[in-house]
Amino acid sequence: MSSQMSRAIIAPGRYVQGRGELNRLGSHAASLGSRFMVLASEGGMKRCRPQVEEGFASAAGEVVFEVFNKECSKKEIDRLVALCREKGCDAVIGIGGGKLLDTAKAVAHYLKAPVVIVPTIASTDAPCSALSVIYTDDGVFEEYLVLPSNPNLVLVDSAVVAAAPARLLAAGMGDALATYFEARACRASGAANMTGMKPPLSALSLAKLCYDTLISDGLKAKIAVANGSVTPAVENIIEANTYLSGIGFESGGLAAAHAIHNGLTVLSQCHHLYHGEKVAFGTLTQMVMENLPMEEIMEVMEFCVTLGLPVTLKQMGVEEVKPEEIRAVAEAACAEGETIFNMPFPVTVDSVYGAILTADGLGRTFLED
Repeated sequence: MSSQMSRAIIAPGRYVQGRGELNRLGSHAASLGSRFMVLASEGGMKRCRPQVEEGFASAAGEVVFEVFNKECSKKEIDRLVALCREKGCDAVIGIGGGKLLDTAKAVAHYLKAPVVIVPTIASTDAPCSALSVIYTDDGVFEEYLVLPSNPNLVLVDSAVVAAAPARLLAAGMGDALATYFEARACRASGAANMTGMKPPLSALSLAKLCYDTLISDGLKAKIAVANGSVTPAVENIIEANTYLSGIGFESGGLAAAHAIHNGLTVLSQCHHLYHGEKVAFGTLTQMVMENLPMEEIMEVMEFCVTLGLPVTLKQMGVEEVKPEEIRAVAEAACAEGETIFNMPFPVTVDSVYGAILTADGLGRTFLED
């Protein structure tokens, strides 16, 4: 019973962010292992391999490079675990986007080895978390793999992140947008965070700082990245998307916004969207469920539209709204064990269905004005 009243905040062992940090990866990671399995996508390997090799040239560790097969699935995780054992690797480095990083974390977990996470985009809050989102080989959400600890090191080279398309940074802001509203809902309901304990005050404060940073620096950062620049606003948004959102969601708790994202993965029309683009719409749907004041909804709506994040079903690729499809989204969002039940009131498939259609209607009204 006492643990129900206990509070917990969790975070990576070390978080390093700045220009050119990828070139210093070897010295940052040196204490964690002697033979590192470096995972990257095919494109990521071409872009980052020279810097990684340079970073390890003056450090003690050896590196083995392996290309990731695009999906964080059980099959891919098993393949990489076997390969690490075969090559004698005692630590894992993941360099890339959310699914690759989640794969690296899962592989390290099964090997009982340290993991270094190097996000090349700031499109999700996955890097800092003790969580891997597992999908089927076809890209449909399967389950959350909750890990016993957070990454040993998260290293973000802001120059690498700023070189990625601006849409990815905006998608990261969509993901980060949910952090404060979900943490606030968990606080109101007394729900547990991802550790199974209560969110501490500091988690809600970081989640609020995350939201405030998005509102103040989001558009400036997107425009800077679109022009290939790293400005103070870009550094702030990378930190908000990666660290503040990561600590905020994990220690503050998840609620409806991410469950609605998971529901949207059942629609093939939405498969082209990034995680954070679906989460942004999930946030608006959660706000409707909570019946929040219009000015609060309008601030979020304006933020999304300014950044090019979807506020309607049509913008997400749902050209024709079919009641049975929206109901399927609502049913998936209300699956047993989903975080939607952390909301501070009873949730039903009907209430979620209504909220999705209302959020869509509000979005259409906003765009018409």
